[in-house]
Amino acid sequence: MISNSKGSLVRPTPLPDSASRPVVTPLSPSVVYASDTPDMLDAQYDGDLQGYTYSREGHPNADVVAQAIDRMEGAPHMGVLTSSGMGAVSAVLLGLLKAGDHVIGGNQLYGRSLRMMSEDLPRLGIETSMVDPGDVDAVRAALRPDTKLILVEVVSNPTLRVADVLGLSALAREAGILLVIDNTFTTPRAFKAFDHGADIVIHSLTKLLSGHSDVMLGYVAAKDKAINDRLRVFTVTAGMTPSPFDCWLAERGLLSFDLRYDRAQATAAVLAEHLAALPGVKRVIYPARHDHPDHERAEALLKGQYCNMVSFEIDGAREAANAFARGAEGLSFAPTLGDVGTTISHPASSSHRALTEEKRAELGMSEGFFRISVGLEDPDALCAVFTQAVQAAVA
Repeated sequence: MISNSKGSLVRPTPLPDSASRPVVTPLSPSVVYASDTPDMLDAQYDGDLQGYTYSREGHPNADVVAQAIDRMEGAPHMGVLTSSGMGAVSAVLLGLLKAGDHVIGGNQLYGRSLRMMSEDLPRLGIETSMVDPGDVDAVRAALRPDTKLILVEVVSNPTLRVADVLGLSALAREAGILLVIDNTFTTPRAFKAFDHGADIVIHSLTKLLSGHSDVMLGYVAAKDKAINDRLRVFTVTAGMTPSPFDCWLAERGLLSFDLRYDRAQATAAVLAEHLAALPGVKRVIYPARHDHPDHERAEALLKGQYCNMVSFEIDGAREAANAFARGAEGLSFAPTLGDVGTTISHPASSSHRALTEEKRAELGMSEGFFRISVGLEDPDALCAVFTQAVQAAVA
């Protein structure tokens, strides 16, 4: 500590200079950053100097991760990290819309996105319509003079339907509204949303990009700088800032992302074919399969990158579902995805539990419906576990 005639100051001296540099990005947990003078602080807030002030307004670990995803997505401006994927969704819907506006959402969005669209936005005076994102004519029919944006997932969670992104992009341009793409399932490895007409791209980094089930983060970036700035200001005001530690862990996950994605996707294709041949499995949903209702669209959009997610349905009700989950020994039954290990989720009891049984049935989610996030296991070993679990459900 620095000493003077009246005693020692509390804060230590700066880190010593070094001719070398750390290989791993340093973790910067500091909440506050000191400037030399009020003029310097003004210059930072005015954008004349690059620097950090208060970690709610940004910190080095967040910027490192944002810039990495910017490069992957081809984002024209630095994206904004949020404390969760739903934080990124909220930043768009709450940061850009106002009472009297109208928004169109895909009718098979992630459960919490559906809940926000159906319950929270109407409570704030923002009207919503939920439409099949694979039917551009239906989306066109839902347009109103006060429609401001369309929010869709490229591949829906958990039914794995493929949106008509090209048709929606053309429609959004024609109508002068924003197209918002949640690219969580497909990731930039399979689909670069800005290249296909997206105005705003969203990610839940909690999932495959980070990939180890120990991070909760979101990302959002806009093509237009003014909109990007509005998103950044809203996230700061709403306190959506992510922790430096989560960002530090996410950077580690991104380093192996391409390898993990390719391995998990290859195994997903094997598992989908294996499940389709098992007695007791009613249907398998995987975009690479020719019996997928959107297979041709998936081929055109994804160019052979079909993601690591497989959904399927077994015969039976909740009792069979419980037996299946118990029979999948060694796999995690958990409402998440993107881990290095395979996880199994049951939408009726997790992501879409807020929907009525009838509404879930409309979307194709029965009690026997499961979603698999395929991990890095040996394909043969994984298929053996699923054989055992399906046999348990049948029994």
